[in-house]
Amino acid sequence: MENLAIYDDFVKDIKSLIYQRQYETMKVVNKALIQLYWEIGEEIYRRQQEQGWGKSVVEILSKELQKEFPRDRGYSARNLWLMRSFYVEYSQNTILHPMGAELEENSQHANLHPSGAEINRVSLPPLLAEIGWKKNTIIMEKCKDRLMREFYIKMTKRFGWTKDVLINNIENNAYEKFLVNQTNFDKTVAEKYKNQAKLAVKDDYNFGFLEMSAEHSEHELEVALMQKIRAFLIEMGGKYSYIGNQYHVDFADEDNYIDILLFHRQLRSLIAIDLKIGDFLPEYAGKMQYYLAILDEKVKLPEENPSIGIIVCKNKNRLKVEYALKTSNAPIGVATYTLHDKLPDDMRKFLPSPEEIAEIIKELD
Repeated sequence: MENLAIYDDFVKDIKSLIYQRQYETMKVVNKALIQLYWEIGEEIYRRQQEQGWGKSVVEILSKELQKEFPRDRGYSARNLWLMRSFYVEYSQNTILHPMGAELEENSQHANLHPSGAEINRVSLPPLLAEIGWKKNTIIMEKCKDRLMREFYIKMTKRFGWTKDVLINNIENNAYEKFLVNQTNFDKTVAEKYKNQAKLAVKDDYNFGFLEMSAEHSEHELEVALMQKIRAFLIEMGGKYSYIGNQYHVDFADEDNYIDILLFHRQLRSLIAIDLKIGDFLPEYAGKMQYYLAILDEKVKLPEENPSIGIIVCKNKNRLKVEYALKTSNAPIGVATYTLHDKLPDDMRKFLPSPEEIAEIIKELD
């Protein structure tokens, strides 16, 4: 039996090694593909500028390439136009290069064209080669602001977002909500989980799927959410598992009931949700801090991270929230909920300045 256990470990190690090398190979192939598409886009753009060629050249090029490389689907006319746009959009965008402003002076370097002529090529910003082509094109087409693009590229790389998750985050305004969300995670959550925790808590939740009237009680809201638990978990962000509602915790001979208790699989943290149908009140933060202390003492497993609280209110005064969270030493976020599909009109006035946004996104490296 002992030899069998050693053999099983040996097989697992070899499998792990194969998976690791396959992943590394895929990364190398992806970088080479992105580099190729960048250079094709550059060549199309350069030739059009020099020769005055119009759109028809891309259609002709597409047909010729598909004849030469029939198994490669990457040379459709649409994809060739995307390569050109990719080059044009990012060749002047030095913000994506780790050297920052220094790239402005050094981004062009002499290189030999396949014909033998010497030309100046613009370097591919390395960050773009860290995610797949399809994800790059989604970000390029759906996001026009360069800081927004940088945010989604970095988040896709860091958290391994799939194409569908990326689209969902863009359509749900994850960028704006990340910038304006009100939490105290900067001082209460470990550095390596901080940004991920911010992404896990939105500034506003859309509960339009409930089809509820404007007049409802907290109990009715909770019941409605539990009846559509799948839609609720998707709106929360898709990384949650449901544990219970009116979750009972006995502490100091006192019964405590948490409205909804979830578990965030990536953060590996219990998530306590307190539902309020009115305005945010500072005492809600104190109550949530108490709940989190109980969860960490009585429910959290040793290998899990500290519990996080989300107070979901109908409305909130941002200054009140800021001061209420300032003195809390437990990770708490405060969000609002709406029963319609529209992003709150007043959200943009809380966005930081472009300079502040650039600093925030710089910290995501």
